[in-house]
Amino acid sequence: MAPSIHLSTFIHSVVLELDETLVCAYETSSLPAIVRNQAIDAGLNWFELECLSLDKESEGKPKINYVIVFERPGLHGFLTQLSLFADLILFTAGLEGYAKPLVDRIDAENRFSRRLYRPSTSSTEYREHVKDLSCISRNFCRIVIVDNNPFSFLLQPVNGIPCMPFSVGQPHDNQLLDVILPLLKQLSEQGDVRPLLYEKFHMPEWFHKHGIPNGWVGTYG
Repeated sequence: MAPSIHLSTFIHSVVLELDETLVCAYETSSLPAIVRNQAIDAGLNWFELECLSLDKESEGKPKINYVIVFERPGLHGFLTQLSLFADLILFTAGLEGYAKPLVDRIDAENRFSRRLYRPSTSSTEYREHVKDLSCISRNFCRIVIVDNNPFSFLLQPVNGIPCMPFSVGQPHDNQLLDVILPLLKQLSEQGDVRPLLYEKFHMPEWFHKHGIPNGWVGTYG
């Protein structure tokens, strides 16, 4: 009983990107059949999706895009285990017409308490579609963002976990269950996630090496 009480004391918000973090998706017509078949034969879970495009048909109706989606290995186990000790929030730079039906498929159990799409991202002088965590919580001690694009968490660099991008050619990827989940469990026991994340990733220095001035990048303390 004691461990569950301990975890619930420090329950955190975990913000997750969608594309190349939880899934990878391709327009069905653009993915070579041999690549698709190799991924399926290798055991990747997949599904096809119809989603609305910003483009219009000649009659003015919204254009329908046909997309094939591959789930990152361990996706459902990852979301199930993570939801036991964290509040899950989806925050994607994807458009809602595409992302919402996709998330409806991978999150039929409604484990995400909130879903945020491209209009919720911010533009900065250095990058567009930055994810400002202050729109979710002002308590930066207890919020983490997992994203394959580190520039997404430019404004709160010591709250970010950069993960390897996932693509159709990686059927044996183990990031979710073997790398990210153990780190999130460790963070769930911290009163403030930022010192451990800074020690592990040194993201402010990473941004500086990539041309963003030290004084501009968010810090903590």
